[in-house]
Amino acid sequence: MPRQDTSLLEAALVGYRNRRAEIDTAIASLKARISGYRGDSTAGPSVAAAPLRKSFKFSAAARKRMAEAQRKRWAKARKKKS
Repeated sequence: MPRQDTSLLEAALVGYRNRRAEIDTAIASLKARISGYRGDSTAGPSVAAAPLRKSFKFSAAARKRMAEAQRKRWAKARKKKS
């Protein structure tokens, strides 16, 4: 096997190491942002987390009315197609 010039391979290695450092920095930044949203105090500067929204719960009767209204809309749409 012929011996290759290693300068090209060494230059590629330097480029890949620089790119890896950029990726590692980006990953660290994202981890800090995620931990800030969770309220963890172990990583980086804390980002104020938005308060969680209260989930809306519909009664069974309301869900039934919504389902019936949707069925009527679908029936109207199907009727227009035919």
